[in-house]
Amino acid sequence: MSMIAVLQQLDEDTIRELLEDPDHGLDVIERCARDDSVDLDKAWHGLHFLLTGTAWEGSPPHCFLLMGGEEVEDVDLGYGPARLLRPPAVRAFATALSALDEETLRSRFDPARMLEIDIYPAIWDRPVEQDDTLGYLLAHFAALRDFVGQASAAGRGLLVYLS
Repeated sequence: MSMIAVLQQLDEDTIRELLEDPDHGLDVIERCARDDSVDLDKAWHGLHFLLTGTAWEGSPPHCFLLMGGEEVEDVDLGYGPARLLRPPAVRAFATALSALDEETLRSRFDPARMLEIDIYPAIWDRPVEQDDTLGYLLAHFAALRDFVGQASAAGRGLLVYLS
């Protein structure tokens, strides 16, 4: 079984509904359009490492894939509670992501360190001919940056969860 990260855009009404009635959080999320989400596949932990240099820590807003925001009680979509980033946090995250370029991310890619601190999945030292793991991360970073930028421009919040 794989751990996949998903970010779901939420408007203010949906955020309010989710927080007022977390028992029905799954119903609220399922009602949201699929085109208002991005699936980071298994790249989430590697992206967190590229953004923070850590396995589970980091400073806001760079740590927002795994930390930050507020936990939404009773909304567990697979691997722990979902977290909600309200629009101001989404704007901060979008600004931080837009300031990063491919060269910076390439310089932060450290397969030996990623394996040492157990960055999921343990594939980072594969030969490029077998599996371009850095290319995989860069492609998912571009999708993340674009998606968070769109959410920020629309004044939306994000629900972040592992499934």
